[in-house]
Amino acid sequence: MRSGTGFRSSSDFLLVVVPVLLLAAIGIWFALRFVHPSPPGTLVLSASSKGSPYYQDAERYRAIFARNGVKLEIRESAGSFANLKALQDPNSGVEVGFVQGGIVSRNDTEGLESVGRVSYEPVWVFYSGMKSLARISELKGKRILVGPPGSGTNHVALELLAANGITSENTTLVNHELPDYVDMLSKGEADAGFLILASDAKTIQRLFRAPNVQLMSFANADAYAQRFGFLTHLYLREGVVDFAADIPPRDTSLIATSTAVLVRKDTHPALVNLLAQALQEVHAQPTISPSGEQGLFQSPGRFPTQVDPEFQFSTEALRVYRSGPPMLQRYVPFWVATTIDRLTLSLVVLLPMLIPLLRFAPQLYGWRVRRRIIRWYGELRRLEVAARGAANENERATKLEELNRIEMAVDNIAVPLEYADQLYELRQHIDLARRRIA
Repeated sequence: MRSGTGFRSSSDFLLVVVPVLLLAAIGIWFALRFVHPSPPGTLVLSASSKGSPYYQDAERYRAIFARNGVKLEIRESAGSFANLKALQDPNSGVEVGFVQGGIVSRNDTEGLESVGRVSYEPVWVFYSGMKSLARISELKGKRILVGPPGSGTNHVALELLAANGITSENTTLVNHELPDYVDMLSKGEADAGFLILASDAKTIQRLFRAPNVQLMSFANADAYAQRFGFLTHLYLREGVVDFAADIPPRDTSLIATSTAVLVRKDTHPALVNLLAQALQEVHAQPTISPSGEQGLFQSPGRFPTQVDPEFQFSTEALRVYRSGPPMLQRYVPFWVATTIDRLTLSLVVLLPMLIPLLRFAPQLYGWRVRRRIIRWYGELRRLEVAARGAANENERATKLEELNRIEMAVDNIAVPLEYADQLYELRQHIDLARRRIA
């Protein structure tokens, strides 16, 4: 008899360990493939036209993504409405986009999350003439430029005008491209105009210096911010645009929307995490122009925001803003860190399955060992039954030879020590059967 511990033959290993390992490997593959799939190597962002602030920010993000081994594909678009439409279309391939605040309805927010607001876009209201105006309601009955149809400027302008009882029925609302505002207001072809642009936009800078054109200072800016959640009250201090020319000539109250960076809810969490890191790196500190000036409405720590008045906020982005990048990404490359994270999460998912498997393996092995012994009990019982009908000495001798063959086979059974007692019992029963036959 050979005995010992562990697996006593290659067949034990193949039939017990291999199935368990195979099931565990299949479980890990399934978890990595479907429960925690690897992040794609490309993320598509819809920005705006080349040279626009949106596109310039996207190019900064692209450099950060490239540094982490991920390609950020930037697509040109017609602006916020086009970006929003692309995000809502599952076949567009777009997963990230810049969207101006104030242009969405409740239905537009479904399936989208905010990674944060990254900049202010003031609602500028310029008007011609020397008479000072401080309320939108004072524009009733005048010729008002409200931007191109379907633009973000047009949408917000019409909403603010309607809140003041101004519609196309009692006022002339004119649709024109934003650069046309300068000449139309200077020449008296329009009385006022709404624009939503960054403070350093060329059209805004030209309007600051245009003859016979003034900027409205909102007397009730706080009321607009309270009424419309997407608006903020900002101050443009005297002379801050141009100290030498004293532009603006007095402190000015403005209202402003803000730019949101939106993602689809099904965007891979690791890429959302990386995007939040990019936003923080680009926007946490004010952008400095080549002349050394920072944006008029930027200050350290203001952007990216950790709340959004219109969209559900991404928990992945919020985790980055509150705690910084994941611990592993501070020491190892992005792809290594995400792979380790996926393996860790997969093991958490698989533990409820692996524990029963690990318990089942010893039971399966024990069953295989006992099966070898029980098999010979069957042979022994068959022989005893046959021996009862032996009619003469020759037949009994034949049965004893067969019993010897069984005994030799039993002597060659390899079992661990913990099963040796069962093997000894079998040998005792073989001796008992020999005496009965004899």
